[in-house]
Amino acid sequence: MTAPQGLHFKTSVLILIMISVAPLGDTFLGKGMKEVGGMPGWAPSDLFFFFFHAFTSGTVWIGIGLLLAYFIAYLLVLSWADYSYVQPASSASYVLIALLAHFILHEGISPTRWAGVLVICLGVFVVGHTHPQTPEHHSW
Repeated sequence: MTAPQGLHFKTSVLILIMISVAPLGDTFLGKGMKEVGGMPGWAPSDLFFFFFHAFTSGTVWIGIGLLLAYFIAYLLVLSWADYSYVQPASSASYVLIALLAHFILHEGISPTRWAGVLVICLGVFVVGHTHPQTPEHHSW
């Protein structure tokens, strides 16, 4: 049993969307929360002040919107492709995460962390060369 060509194309497009918007959403969220700053304490006024600034930050809301787009794409692709294919394939976003963290958030990425990203990419390459749906796949 093989999936129609259109289904494989839709799966690839949605995984590319997931790979793009999740790291961007995380980056915007991280940048926004660094702008908001840490929570000074656990007093009710500190909590209110912290969450008020977090939820009035445009950068945080852009991050939330991008992560919502990721979640929608994730829901859609899981409705027709195997989780064991989707999750590893979407892990290609780790390269983009590391690059965005380094260049946008100005975080240091150690050689060991880069080696880990390379190992993940090799795994993504292997998974990417398999079929997105197992032959025994049945609708529930």
